[in-house]
Amino acid sequence: MTGAAGGLVDALVARGDWSGAGDLGALAERAAAAALREAGLDPAAFEISVLFTDDAAIARLNGQFRGRAQPTNVLSWPAFALAPPAPGAAPPPPPAQAGARVSLGDIALAAETVANEAQAQNLALGAHLAHLIAHGALHLAGYDHGCDADADLMETLERRALGKLGIADPYG
Repeated sequence: MTGAAGGLVDALVARGDWSGAGDLGALAERAAAAALREAGLDPAAFEISVLFTDDAAIARLNGQFRGRAQPTNVLSWPAFALAPPAPGAAPPPPPAQAGARVSLGDIALAAETVANEAQAQNLALGAHLAHLIAHGALHLAGYDHGCDADADLMETLERRALGKLGIADPYG
């Protein structure tokens, strides 16, 4: 499964049970685009790869890239080292290329962990998944939550993006 031709998201369902989440490509497209717009970026200028897989694959990736061989809900690999100039400030925009989409990077999500979190928090699977995709897209755009000021900014953008998709505040 892939996103719409020429769209923001190229989605691949590799492993895991994603039933109940709806059209994953369309969901990823909407969530990532909403997050980028809230960050002041034009989704038409970028592309993101999203891998939908299972906990075992995420544990391997997490071990390989973060030294934590355990499942996690979402991982992201930014194409650019974008960092805010000060805590709580927006990072510089990624480079854009006239007439071509620029890859922001890759996101991977783990089916079992995402489903278990959604159930534990009494959330619809699609709503929780949209939040995690928005979160990952913001990481690709240089946002982080390593300090309180950065977390506040990132969570504000997530809330606004999800609100525009009709999804309740995930932090409320």
